[in-house]
Amino acid sequence: MLTISDAPTSMGAVMKNETGTTGTARQMIGAAPVEPLDGAEPPARIIIDPPLPGALSTGRVVIQYYAENLHIADVFGEAALAVSPRIGHVHISVDDASWRWVDASGQSIILNGFAPGSHKVRIQLVDANHHPIDEGTVEFVVPARQTHTSTGAVNG
Repeated sequence: MLTISDAPTSMGAVMKNETGTTGTARQMIGAAPVEPLDGAEPPARIIIDPPLPGALSTGRVVIQYYAENLHIADVFGEAALAVSPRIGHVHISVDDASWRWVDASGQSIILNGFAPGSHKVRIQLVDANHHPIDEGTVEFVVPARQTHTSTGAVNG
């Protein structure tokens, strides 16, 4: 059971659950998304997990990431820099290629067709004008694919 008290506080009503824990929703999860932030926003950063191991054997790489303190959105340009909470997207490059691509989906990165061997994927968190904020590189090895002969023997 949750009890809400109208006792005057600087944060508004106080919640109390059956374990006696008190606090406000704002204290627990931060400002409501419809309310302008006052003051500076916390720094944005990217958190990147290693590739999912099962897919590597087929030459597929699935990388999950999370943008902390930044909303991934397909909004670009000078005016977007003034939006709060801040917005941005990621730039992705593979194996030190001179080219990269933009992803504004916020979903896992899925890449197919890697040859066996060592590879790396660089993921840059950038603002709406493509200026880098944070980045990380995931290094992984795609194992040699095993083939089966007509006798059922495995070559690898």
